[in-house]
Amino acid sequence: MRCVIARFPFDLTKSGVLESMKGIRPERVSGESVIIGRRTYPVKQVGQVVTRQDRRDFSAGEVLRAMTQLGFTCRGLPQAAAPTRDLTPFQQASAMLGAPKAV
Repeated sequence: MRCVIARFPFDLTKSGVLESMKGIRPERVSGESVIIGRRTYPVKQVGQVVTRQDRRDFSAGEVLRAMTQLGFTCRGLPQAAAPTRDLTPFQQASAMLGAPKAV
């Protein structure tokens, strides 16, 4: 498959990516990741190994798009939980009593 990463065209295949990542030890994942074989790699590490370019030259989105098209499982950033705010005693009492009924 032909894809463009950091303004350079690459002909990538699933078997080629598997071969490139063979023997590469995964770094700690803190953001987007790609599952290659039985290992989970950070997207930027995969992009660096496959393209032989510096990580600053391409975005994680470019590599995610290419790896998804090749059929690899990709995971995005974990969704942050919605911030919970503490209710004031008045708000808590109101919630316990319920909403007023319409007449």
